[in-house]
Amino acid sequence: MSILVGKLFEADMSKFTFVFSKEACIKTCIYFAVMFIAVMIFNTITVSKYKLISLLTATKKNEEVKIKNPVVCVIIFIIAVGILVYCYYKVTIGVNTMTTADKILPIILLGIISTILVFWSLSGFILKVVQNIKKIYLKDVNMFVLRQLNNKINTTVISMSIICLMLFMTISILSSSLSLNSTMRKDMQEMTPVDINLYKTANLPESYQNPYTGVTEYYTEEQIADSKVSMEQTLKENGFDMNKLKDIVEIPIYTNPELTMGELLKGVEDVVKMQFPQLRYDTPEEIIKVSDYNKIAKLYGNQEYSLEDGEFITLCDFDSMKTLRDQALKEDDTITLKGKEYKAKYDECQEGFIDMSSSHINTGIILVPDNVQFTDSEKERTFLAANYNADTEEGKEEIEKEFTDANNSELYKNVLAKGLDFEGMTKISIIESSVGISTMIVFISIYLGIIFLIASSAILALKQLTESSDNKERYMILRKLGVDEKIINRALFKQIGLFFIFPLILAIIHSIFGIQFVITLMSVLASSEELLPSIIATIIIMGVIYGLYFLATYIGSKNIIKEE
Repeated sequence: MSILVGKLFEADMSKFTFVFSKEACIKTCIYFAVMFIAVMIFNTITVSKYKLISLLTATKKNEEVKIKNPVVCVIIFIIAVGILVYCYYKVTIGVNTMTTADKILPIILLGIISTILVFWSLSGFILKVVQNIKKIYLKDVNMFVLRQLNNKINTTVISMSIICLMLFMTISILSSSLSLNSTMRKDMQEMTPVDINLYKTANLPESYQNPYTGVTEYYTEEQIADSKVSMEQTLKENGFDMNKLKDIVEIPIYTNPELTMGELLKGVEDVVKMQFPQLRYDTPEEIIKVSDYNKIAKLYGNQEYSLEDGEFITLCDFDSMKTLRDQALKEDDTITLKGKEYKAKYDECQEGFIDMSSSHINTGIILVPDNVQFTDSEKERTFLAANYNADTEEGKEEIEKEFTDANNSELYKNVLAKGLDFEGMTKISIIESSVGISTMIVFISIYLGIIFLIASSAILALKQLTESSDNKERYMILRKLGVDEKIINRALFKQIGLFFIFPLILAIIHSIFGIQFVITLMSVLASSEELLPSIIATIIIMGVIYGLYFLATYIGSKNIIKEE
């Protein structure tokens, strides 16, 4: 599994070592021993209650089945389906209200209960329904197959429900984790086009009020002076050799108190506050002149834009916010800046960003024409993008240390000592941190997904092999009645197939909505565009493992009931 996940992320596996945990092995043996002892005790108690004659004739007896009222079963089925529909609604359309664990857990509990009720109610009326369809019920030995299923009705309900839920977990976990892996790999390539981003706050005031403590704090004269000069000058003054960088592009980013996020989203304000209650809507929007943005876009290899006087463009690539901004633009496509009205060039947000990241996180940048005149006080920050002037990975890593090594970098020490407001993001650090997080998530997800799949398949297989052993005499009676061996094998195939397919069908229905919920929760990390390939991969994995268990069960059962 480690090697598989490493290959998924194209990680360097040269230093990979396999670690075997002796402590984990001992604990596993102890836990299995405890389970076996518990099973032995319960089996001993159960067997001791029976008379010898009952044990000798047990194979000839069906499970005692309390006949369920079909009307009651239909009502319970409708109620269970209604609960499931409500759960599906909450995890899709109503997902915005599912913000905390205390709201999510009741929906999960309802889903589990309704799944059990579906199987319980189906077991009460499905035989009656099929009996009324004579063409199916009377064909071959279908009545024998259905009676076989009905004989084990009570234990089937619980086992089917558990297996269904495990298969649901398998499909959801595998699809989501593979989608996450694919999205993050794609995003990391797209969202880290250069080696480094640097930025600092411009035009610092003499003092400010700390929003957390409410205490007034003061900037030093050195910090205030540095905030008024370019990023390049800051680097030079603090001991950095600018020859170590190439393709340098530095631009100013402005804000205006008139142009806030709330102002641009006023057409859909209620929806936005419900979906993003934590956002501060009085925060001024970031504004960039179109020619400045095009410098960054050209360096990044992204689309460049043009604007006429009186036009503006909104850039946004964070899916959830983009949807809301698009709605707002359709409601009102004008803004007012410095007393002049501007009209949106496009009726929806355009792709674009300036800050590197591991995923698409740009919630909004406003592009305006170059003729808009801003004052120095409106400059919010200075932004610099560049590449390292090195041809090898080792050379780039050496330059990287200048910005990240707190102990050996003169630049880092100077900036830290002066308390300058100076931060950076590097391609190497973004990829390393992203690969670490995503590898852990994907590894755990794939591991759990496959474990659930194997566990559910194994439970079904063992149950059906046991059933075949118990029903061996019944198949012998069919032969004595003159039933052809092919029809008997076909009946066995149908019986096992129904046991395998029933929980899978409901698990697939659960997964359709469950995957949407997971993707919504991970919208910052995963993209719905990568979901289809992930689902196809999950189908292949499930088809291979689940299918092999089914075939092995059928072949094993056929050998068990074979006439000696």
